[in-house]
Formats: sequence, C-alpha cells, structure tokens
Amino acid sequence: MGWGMRNRISQIIKPDTGRTVMLAVDHGYFLGPTSGLEEPRKTIESLAPYADSLMLTRGVLRTSVDPGVSVPIVLRVSGGNSIVGEDLSNETITVSIKDAIRLNVSAVALSIYVGSKYEHQTLKNLAALVSECEEYGIPVLAVTAVGKEMTRDARYLSLACRIAAELGAHMVKTYYCEDFEKVVKTCPVPVVIAGGKKIAEKDALQLAHNAIRDGAVGVDMGRNIFQSQDPVGMIKAVRSIVHKNATPKQVYATLKLGKSKR
Repeated sequence: MGWGMRNRISQIIKPDTGRTVMLAVDHGYFLGPTSGLEEPRKTIESLAPYADSLMLTRGVLRTSVDPGVSVPIVLRVSGGNSIVGEDLSNETITVSIKDAIRLNVSAVALSIYVGSKYEHQTLKNLAALVSECEEYGIPVLAVTAVGKEMTRDARYLSLACRIAAELGAHMVKTYYCEDFEKVVKTCPVPVVIAGGKKIAEKDALQLAHNAIRDGAVGVDMGRNIFQSQDPVGMIKAVRSIVHKNATPKQVYATLKLGKSKR
C-alpha cells in the first residue's frame, strides 16, 4: 500500500486512537429529502466539526459543504436506484475517478448486495472501482447493503465482508450483529458499523459501544445522529464512546432529549 493510500486512510481512521466517527449524509441518493436532511447544508454545518469524515454524494458536497471545511470526504460513487424502484440492489458506478480526484476526496464508497438479484453486477462494480482507485492511491469503502430478504447474522455478514475484502476493498461498512467478533476476525481489513434506521438514543449509543468492544474501528452513523432531538449532543456522545471509551450511560446523561428522555 503506497504512501498516498495510507495517508488518506489515516485521515479517516485517526492514528492516535485507530478509530473513526463517520457521519453518513448520503441517504438522499435513493431516499430523496429524508427527515433531517431536507436542507443538507444546515445539517452538515452543525455536525461536521465533530465528524472524522463525511460520507455523501458529489451533489451534496458541491452544493452543501463549504470548501474551507477540512473534514475528510468519503464520496458515495454508486447509485442508480430509488426507494420507489423495483430493486435497490440494481446499482452502478455513478462517479468517475477523475471527478473524485477533482473533489479531493479521501476515499470512495460503493454498495455491494451479496445474495441479491444483482449480486454479480455490484461485485463487478467493486472490483472495477478498486482497480481504478489503486492507480491513484484512493481507498475504497465497500458497504455491505442488505435487502429486506437478507438475514443480518454473523454468517451472512462475514460472507459479505470477506468477499469485499477479497475483491480489494480497503475498508468495509457493515451491520452489527450477534457474534460480531466473528465478522471482524474473518475480515482482513478495518470494519466500520452502520447506524441503520433511527432507534432510541440510548440504544444507538449502546450499539456504538458494543461494536467498538467487539472489534469495529468505528461507526458510520447518519439517521441516529441527524434525526435525534439533540444531533450535536448525539455525535459528541458517539465520539466519546469511540475515541475515549466512555460508557453509554455516561454520555446518555449529557443529551438534551426533553420529555421523551428515558
């Protein structure tokens, strides 16, 4: 792995802790203006100072992120589907490597759908992207997307993560599950967990804690941060868990959740 590749990865996974807090704000590429991201600039401006990197699309990067912001960018480069389409797994590569370089990104991200109708297509997308990015020293984050019919268990997620790593992904984003240590152990590249759909703040903080405890290098949370009643407090709490080994109980007490706090 060359210096440029290692340098870009170190911008995302912080060398002092070996961990990362990624903020996912790429949901609009298939969900449209989802709750909390109706106006991306407002959401990003308040949360970016506390994120180790932003995961987003080139459209949102160009329109909603100040060029003076120094937070590293993980650019979503796959898409071509929507929540109203027939199959979310029918993705293709939507951004050229030249455009990613022009945007000065630290990494690119692409989804794979192991076990889906379009499994072969998405795995081929990953292999092609890795080959292209290796030439320019840009790391690839493979996202193990899961369709409604897939079971999020250690056996399936280990399969998907290992295939992503075998095809050359430099990092993998997947879901937390029971026996998550097995997923991490059998994946030879760093693993980051997805926050998934919005759940209670207390549960989301426990999820982050469990993932780090069981071997993940960090989290890539979106809805569980920007859809929280206290988004800034939530990302600060997640940072404390990931980088300072704080307990969920300690950081939950700092949140401003109003009457719904429990």
